[in-house]
Amino acid sequence: MGLGRYAFTPMIPVMQGQELITESSAGLLAGWGYMGYLVGLFVVWLVSDLKAKDFFYRYGLVVSVIATAVMAMNEHILVWGVSRFFAGISAAAGFMFGAGLIVNWLHQNGHSIRLGVYFCGMGLGIVFSALAVEFLHEMLGLHWRLQWLVLAALGMVLLVPAMGLLPLPKPETHEPLNTSRGVLAELPSARWLWLMQGAYFCAGFSNTMNVTFTSLMAEMQPLPGFGAKMWLVVGLAATPAPLIWEAIARRISYLDALMLAFATNIIGNLVLVNTASLEGTIGAAVLFGFSFMGIVSLTLATVGRRFRGQSSQIMGRLTLGYCIAQVLSPIASGALAESRGSFTLPILGVVALMLLGLFFLTAVRREDVYRHDKPLFARAGEE
Repeated sequence: MGLGRYAFTPMIPVMQGQELITESSAGLLAGWGYMGYLVGLFVVWLVSDLKAKDFFYRYGLVVSVIATAVMAMNEHILVWGVSRFFAGISAAAGFMFGAGLIVNWLHQNGHSIRLGVYFCGMGLGIVFSALAVEFLHEMLGLHWRLQWLVLAALGMVLLVPAMGLLPLPKPETHEPLNTSRGVLAELPSARWLWLMQGAYFCAGFSNTMNVTFTSLMAEMQPLPGFGAKMWLVVGLAATPAPLIWEAIARRISYLDALMLAFATNIIGNLVLVNTASLEGTIGAAVLFGFSFMGIVSLTLATVGRRFRGQSSQIMGRLTLGYCIAQVLSPIASGALAESRGSFTLPILGVVALMLLGLFFLTAVRREDVYRHDKPLFARAGEE
């Protein structure tokens, strides 16, 4: 996922330096990627058979490598758009089906549902893509086409552990549905799901704008030559974040931890819009990497814990709104940045949306108290 989807971020300044893309066309290409992700989520939502999930997971990894290689084969924006579209589909298939398959394996083998290590892989992918582009461009000075081909080759190497280390799913055991009042009372309500989806939708705008344009924003501040380095900082902050946020959640509650992650994201965006220094930009990158992985991991881990039997489908449903924001955010942000000459207005816009997301999470808290007279997200020792 780090190569197929996230390598595009540090490659934007490289390709822009060759006058191949502008801010708006970069946003358009990112939008194509997120539209592919949206299509992939519909597939995730529709597929319930474990063997089919496993097939699409492995098929998605192969498509990701092919989509990366296609970026080197043509300079037409339409070809790149198709590449990003299929990279998005493969990212959704790999990430969401992978999470669902792991939740199923943990549940079948009597383990608690903890996905922190799994979500760390996304941060590692960011680090890997940033280091690869930095080495290929700055150290070796390779042509942009060769950089994409090397990234595809690295993806082929990663196919081996990504496919080989995930066990094949066991046949599903169909347990009788427990319809007792106590069990049904613990299921989240439709209102709860809509509120969580609203909060996650708001987070999609901030996360996607920063994911897409971190390197370019660093170059424009101006901090020439630091674009890929800032993306590396984001990845380094994101890699341990799921484990840290998981520990925080078990200490204070998943909902409180999620609200804290939203607040951290807002602070990071405000720091970014009010600084042009290297130190301030690094601080903003750290806050963003740490918070965005916290938002993703806490939200999806919560769904995995609450809907163990159908985690992939519910994760897909919850992520649909997030993905719509992912499509709109880079297109709108890129166009605004190109017309205004800076990312100040897009950043302030996502700050406002993140505040709205916090409001939704506050409503989630009220929904939990109203239905259960206790938080739905149990603290450590209360499960």
